[in-house]
Amino acid sequence: MPAPNSRESLIDYAFRSLGSPVIEINVDMQQAYDRLDDALQFFAERHFDGVDRCYFDYVITQQDIDRKYVNTNAFGPMVGADPSGRPDGRDILSIIRIFPFGTHSSNNFFDIRYQLALNDFFGINTNLNTSGSTPVATYDIAKRYIRMIEMMFDPERSIRFSKVTNKLQIETDWSDMQAGTHLAVEAYVILDPERYPEIYNDILLKKYVTALIKRQWGANLSKFDGVQLPGGIVTRGSSIFSEAIQEIAILEEQVRSAYEYPPDFMTG
Repeated sequence: MPAPNSRESLIDYAFRSLGSPVIEINVDMQQAYDRLDDALQFFAERHFDGVDRCYFDYVITQQDIDRKYVNTNAFGPMVGADPSGRPDGRDILSIIRIFPFGTHSSNNFFDIRYQLALNDFFGINTNLNTSGSTPVATYDIAKRYIRMIEMMFDPERSIRFSKVTNKLQIETDWSDMQAGTHLAVEAYVILDPERYPEIYNDILLKKYVTALIKRQWGANLSKFDGVQLPGGIVTRGSSIFSEAIQEIAILEEQVRSAYEYPPDFMTG
């Protein structure tokens, strides 16, 4: 059999893993699709292969300034998106940061960093315009000093974001914002398995879907525990359910310990 590359083929794989067609799996197909949705959601939220780190360029509007937040659903395709235009703002799972903006963030001809590079770049290796013997160190110290000034007078903005409300809230004085300002956003987006079908063949996802369907099978049969069927067969739904719960716990712990992105720590 070919590797799973769609919702249907992954469910067929899970049913075969549980014993079908030799054993009848007492799970409705709609229940199986629901469990697949649960597995894909867990995969996107916990597995590093379920998301992609990307950047968005958004132009702030007067409506954003008036309501004091940005609706991320209005974000266009990410920088470097394929011709289909996805992922876009609707696929954002979390936002990491926004890049500095304001009076110190420009890179035009009159920016101090531009002038520093313009005047000192050619002298870094030749020790030009400096009496010291380490021009690179001098240049690095100057850059760090400029960065310190930026952090003092134009610090990086704190942000709040919820994928439920799709609101990006920036801790800033919105009255100082101007419509037309570009906002650069770094975020994680959910990868659509229909566009990237390799996701369906991920070994952990296959095991997790199988375990969820097995749990559903055990839950269905547990309603008839102890009932004797023709031929002397006795249903054991509670045993199947318990086995599935243990398998799910092991898989989730494996994802958390080996496949989940580490949390970002705030320092200061």
